[in-house]
Formats: sequence, C-alpha cells, structure tokens
Amino acid sequence: MKLSRRGFGGAAAGCAAFAACPARAQAPADWPNRSLRLLIPFPPGGATDLLARVLADRLGSRLGQAVVAENRGGAAGVIAAELATRAEPDGYSLFFGSIGTAAINAHLHAKLSYRPEDLLPVILFADLPNVLVVRRDSPIRSLAGLLDAARARPGELTYASSGSGSSLHLSGEMLKADAGVDILHVPFRGGADTANQIMGGRIDLGVNNLPSAIALIRGGQLRALAVTSPERSEALPEVPTIAESGLPGLAGYAATAWFGLQVPRGTPQPIIDRLNREANAICAEPQTIERVTSVGARLRGGTPADFARFIAAENTRWAEVIRRSGAKVD
Repeated sequence: MKLSRRGFGGAAAGCAAFAACPARAQAPADWPNRSLRLLIPFPPGGATDLLARVLADRLGSRLGQAVVAENRGGAAGVIAAELATRAEPDGYSLFFGSIGTAAINAHLHAKLSYRPEDLLPVILFADLPNVLVVRRDSPIRSLAGLLDAARARPGELTYASSGSGSSLHLSGEMLKADAGVDILHVPFRGGADTANQIMGGRIDLGVNNLPSAIALIRGGQLRALAVTSPERSEALPEVPTIAESGLPGLAGYAATAWFGLQVPRGTPQPIIDRLNREANAICAEPQTIERVTSVGARLRGGTPADFARFIAAENTRWAEVIRRSGAKVD
C-alpha cells in the first residue's frame, strides 16, 4: 500500500487533537446544493452497509439532497478510509467510519496508508454486539463446547471474520487470548460472505456483526453461541454474553462494534455542525430507532467532541487488546 506523504503520527494523540483543531474554511451559504457521497468501508450486505444506508437515506431527506452510498470494501476499511482522507473537504464527501478504521487499524498495521486523525468526527451513530455463530448442524452447541473442542484440537478449528483488522477479527483474537485457546482465523470480505462460508461447512464458526447474522439466526440457518457485548441483546435476549458464561478468563470480556459519521480534515465547521444536528435528529426518530434496534443495533448520538473523546478512549483500549493478543497485519 502507498504511504501517505505525511505518514502516521499516532492515533490517540491525533484523536485527542480533533477538538482542538477546528476547520477554518467557510461554508457556502447554499450548502448543500448538490448530492453528497457517503463512502462505506465494507461491501454490501453487512452491518456496516445496512446502518450506513439508513443514515444516508434519512440524511438525504433532511438535507434536501441525495446522499449517495458508495461501497469501497477491502483491507478492513483501509481502502475507503484512504479515499476519504484524500477527498475534497467541501462538505460533499462523507465517510462512515468504524471501530476498525478509527481505533484498530493504526495499532494493527506496521504501515498505514491514511492518518485516522485526518477524518474529523461528526457523530457516533450506532453500536452493536458481535455474535459467535456456527452452522445449524454443528456439533458445537455452546461456548463451553466450542472451547472444549478448541482445546482438544488446537489450531484445527477455524473462525471467519469480515477481514483482518476488523472488530470481528479482534473479537475472536481477544476470545482466544482470554480463554487460552488456538483457533485459526480466516478472513473474508464481508458479513454475507462470512455467513455463507459457515453455512456451507467450509469454516467451523464465525464472528459476525449481529445485524448481518440475525435473520439467519432467527431462521435457523445459523446457531448463536454468545454475543460479545457486556449485556444481552434486546433483539436476541435468549443468547448469553461471553462474559456471563462463567468460564475461566472470560468474566471481563466485552467487544462492541461501532460506527460514526466523519468528514475529511478541512471541512468547514458550520457544515460539521449542521451534519451533527441532522444526524442527532435522525437518532431520535422513532421509525429509525425501531428499524435499527430490530436488527440488534443501538443508535447513539452526541457532539463531535463527544465522538472525539470516544475515539481516543477506544484507541487506548484496542491498542492494549492487540498488544496482549499478539494480533498483527503485515
């Protein structure tokens, strides 16, 4: 991958600087007067895509201009994030950032082709649990059964994720480190591909975002073993959390995926403020809340400064997870 001319200076420091470095450019009085583009860092069919399109649809209605969602998957969000940092900061280029692009990649890659701090925070839009799943006829029927099988066959079981460096990958690596088991990670391009590999019997289990897998779980094609969030999901209350399993090493386990709206550094502050107001209004819409919670996600909201502090804290947390697990991407 081609390196940014400016290099990468440190995610946590860059994130902390978000609030201290406001954009100085002036916004045109008639913004927006044409369609906007929202870059999505993962392929169609997954949770990132689903939530991004909810935001794009409602934001377009509120702004009076179409917000065109564009999927640019690959390299756990690196490709889309690099494109977003290089986009014109005129308020017409938006990015649907994720935990991976904003808080994980910088600590996982020896070299990174974009600087996370060059994507300014607008709003934390939604978060959701990940879920451990197996095919419906799998002999593995519980988290305890999974760990027993992994200990009996170290390195033989396989788990799928939507890409190296994704929150799904890191959720699996954290489970392996906490439980002291060896399961082989096999990355794929997105949540839909991951589910197909598991249902086809080519992969033993998967770590999926809940919205990507919930229809298949409810339909019986996949069996959910546990969710990765601190609390059970309201969408699947019968599925236990990893932490509540009572198994050694897992009492403090928690991994939640999240997504937020970002813009290229240099985007005028009045535009950032307008986008934040509209997105907060979207997060409060009853129909949007119902649509998002029905698939296991949760709307968030808040100020750009709130999102900046959240990103900084997540960088600190996931840097430690990556260090402890030994995970890396060359």
